[in-house]
Amino acid sequence: MATEPIPQIDLASLHTALRADIDASIRAVIDAGSFVLGETLARFEQACADYLGVPHAIGVASGTDALLIALRAAGIGQGDEVITSAFSFFGSVEAILHAGATPVFADIEAGSMTLDAEDVARKITRRTRAIMPVHMFGQIGEIDSLLELAEAHDLVVIEDAAQAFGARFNGRLAGSFGHAGCFSFHPAKPLGALGDGGMLVTVDDALAAEAKRLRDHGSRARYDHVSVGYNSRLDALQAAVLEVKLRHLEAHLAERERLARRYRELLSGTALVLPETLPERRHVFAQFTVRSERRDNVCEAMRARGIGCAVHYPQPLYRQAAIAERYGDVKLEVTEAVCESCLSLPLFQGLTEEQQQRVADVLMEAGA
Repeated sequence: MATEPIPQIDLASLHTALRADIDASIRAVIDAGSFVLGETLARFEQACADYLGVPHAIGVASGTDALLIALRAAGIGQGDEVITSAFSFFGSVEAILHAGATPVFADIEAGSMTLDAEDVARKITRRTRAIMPVHMFGQIGEIDSLLELAEAHDLVVIEDAAQAFGARFNGRLAGSFGHAGCFSFHPAKPLGALGDGGMLVTVDDALAAEAKRLRDHGSRARYDHVSVGYNSRLDALQAAVLEVKLRHLEAHLAERERLARRYRELLSGTALVLPETLPERRHVFAQFTVRSERRDNVCEAMRARGIGCAVHYPQPLYRQAAIAERYGDVKLEVTEAVCESCLSLPLFQGLTEEQQQRVADVLMEAGA
């Protein structure tokens, strides 16, 4: 009998367990007939604000829009430089460019795969206006050092926490450290919708007010537009789904942590570089990403045995065709080494011990 394949991600079991509550929540929105902004979104925003310990949570259409609106609401634009990581999804740099600013790339630390604060310090110029740390794979990096740099140079900090809803450092949650924190609710994220969605959170009243205007066509009241904004409102149906999933988030994150611990045990004798959890952190493991000098061969062997894997991310952002001409002389040593060796293993609600053992066996057979 053929062995069942193991996908890199499978959302079915998570949604099956919550199906009755999700269905009821969706029906309530349909019955109310309020699909854009409205009470359902406001209730979910308040629940997120309470969970994260911030006064303002603003639902938007995607994580990329959250970053863009946060940058614009903070006054970042033409002529400004924003220092960020080149080891991220393209949406991070896309938001900076759409805001009219210039991305400047600093290197990352090999262990955490998050921004290296010392290299950030070297990249600060008179044009630098903001730092955008990326909480890669669900872990907060050197946020304390970055905040010190920002204070010393009067810079804005926008947290790209797209993968890190629920991550903690010294008891504080991702998104609550900077001038604004930005989350993605893409289905694959730790808190995921049934489609696209995002959120911007902040402690800054003025930034929050501007962000609310920008997400709704720059309007401060109906048909009263004071700036050129966006059509970027988190749908009420997605908010209804997310409200249910937020209530179960802690149990879901605990399961992700348990699966990560199990992988550590199974893979401790291999040559793989396992993901590092920094001190005083809660890592929510949006991905369980290892490093292998034989990454491509290992990935091929896994797929041949029916085991899904993914490469997050295969090249630095400054090598992407859309912007490569601007960064021809840029080379970040650690970033490039990580891009050449990173590999994300299967990790999802419902992944069994037997499946994890199969993953480990194939990795060892492949000489990982």
